Parts: sequence; C-alpha cells; structure tokens
Amino acid sequence: MTKRRRFKQTVVLEERLGQEAQRLRDEAKRLPHGPEREILLRKARQAETGSHISDWLRSPGLQPPE
Repeated sequence: MTKRRRFKQTVVLEERLGQEAQRLRDEAKRLPHGPEREILLRKARQAETGSHISDWLRSPGLQPPE
C-alpha cells in the first residue's frame, strides 16, 4: 500500500486563490479575444469567488443556524 503525500500549506487558501486568479488574468491578457481567453477569465472569476466565500465562512460575524 502506498503512503499518501501530505503537504503543509504555508500560504492561506484565500491568498493562493487570489494569486491563481491574478496569474490567470495575466495569461488571458496575452491571448487574443476568443474562447480560450474567455475560459481563463471564467476560471479567474471562479478563483476570486472561492476566495470571497472562504473569507465569508471564516468571518467571526457568521453565526450557526438556530
């Protein structure tokens, strides 16, 4: 049986998602208008949305349902 590789993350999820979104936007800027560029921009928006949702879930003001 093989052992699972485990990685200790040094950067928080929100920051990693923000960096990935920026990388995708920079890559999309270099492409001409078309479907490939739109796919990269969509992935960047998804990464930013994931970052915002994660921030929201970690916020101290979030209360559990009663």
